Amino acid sequence: MENNKTALIAGATGLIGSHLLKILSTDSYYREIIVITRKKLTGMYSDKVKNLIIDFDNLNAVSFSKIDDVYCCLGTTMKAAGSREAFYKVDFTYPVTLAKMAADSGARKYLVVTAMGADKNSRFYYNRVKGAVEEALKEIGFSALFILQPSLLLGARTESRPGERFAQLLARSLSFLFFGPFKKYKAIEGIKVAQALALLGKTGSPGVKVVTSNEIADIST
Repeated sequence: MENNKTALIAGATGLIGSHLLKILSTDSYYREIIVITRKKLTGMYSDKVKNLIIDFDNLNAVSFSKIDDVYCCLGTTMKAAGSREAFYKVDFTYPVTLAKMAADSGARKYLVVTAMGADKNSRFYYNRVKGAVEEALKEIGFSALFILQPSLLLGARTESRPGERFAQLLARSLSFLFFGPFKKYKAIEGIKVAQALALLGKTGSPGVKVVTSNEIADIST
C-alpha cells in the first residue's frame, strides 16, 4: 500500500542523488517525491515524481507544500565551484537554507550527505565547511537528523573529474588493505550511499545519528 508521505530530494542529478531518485521513485513508501533542480530532469520516472526548477540562490522565494522527509545530496568540489565562496554556497548555504524551509513546512526528518573527516575545526577548508554544515543542521531541531559521511565515492559521474577517476582506480586496486580499524577509509560505491539513505528514511529512529562510511556499507548490504 502506498504511504501518504512526501519526500524532497536536492542534488538528484549527482552521483548519489540520481541513484536515490531511482530507488525512491520505484518504492511505494512515498506518495509524492519533489525533486528540486536547476534544469529539467531527463529520463523516465514515476508519475509521483514532481520536478521543480528553481534558482538555488533564491531558495527563500520557493514555496513548498507539506514535506515529511528531506534528502540533501548537494555538494561540489573546490575546482568545480571555482572559489571558496562558491563552494561554501553549495555545501553550506543551500543545505542549511533548505533545511530551515523544510522544517517550516513540517518536515521532521532530514538526511544529508557530507564527507568523512568533516570537522568544523579542521585546518582543511573542505572538511571545515562539511563540519560546519553538520553543526548548523543540528541546531534546526528535526525529530531525526541523519548525517552520512562517506569516504571516497566510486561510480560514474556526469561531470568530468579526472583527479577523482584516478583516485577511484587506485582505491579499487588497494581495497584489500582496508579492513579492521581502517575499514571506514575504504572507498564506497555511490549507489550504496543512496541505498543507505533510502533505508534510513524509512526505518531510522528519532535523534541525531552520524553514519560513518563503514556503517553506510553495512546498512546498504
